[in-house]
Amino acid sequence: MKINFTRVLLLLIAIFVLSIFLFSLNKVNIYDTKNLIGQNINNFEIKSFKNEKIISEKNLKENKYTLINFWASWCAPCRAEHKYLIKLKNNTQNLKILGVNFKDKNKDAKKFIAEFGDPYHISGKDPDGRSSINFGIYGIPESILVDQNLIIVRKFIGPLNFEDYNEILNLTK
Repeated sequence: MKINFTRVLLLLIAIFVLSIFLFSLNKVNIYDTKNLIGQNINNFEIKSFKNEKIISEKNLKENKYTLINFWASWCAPCRAEHKYLIKLKNNTQNLKILGVNFKDKNKDAKKFIAEFGDPYHISGKDPDGRSSINFGIYGIPESILVDQNLIIVRKFIGPLNFEDYNEILNLTK
């Protein structure tokens, strides 16, 4: 009787472990931040890139629209989107761009801006990536368009392209 009880117990444990494994295979683990659209950005603080002042949601309320762009000098796709950020700065009146330098060295970021131009009206830094988590950032480049009420209008995952550029122009008219 003792052998049967041990076999049954081992069989039940094996079935339990196997069912947990199979259940986890069917679970969708895609991190989707589209649910952030329509949400409000609250209480954030990012250190200024140029000095140690703090950039917060108060700075964004001054603008009709703000595009928050997360970038780094070591990010190849960031180089590809940079020309569209320059065009947005030069071709929009209702939009200000906040650049957040992500997990980068100051000297490398300054060199990048000197080489490609500065599209940012406000520049911040997030050297350890902790502040960016509050925005749902899990890779760069990413950009978030917010209105004057700090409501997220649109989130762009990956480098901005010509279609995104046109969409931003239309949304910020």
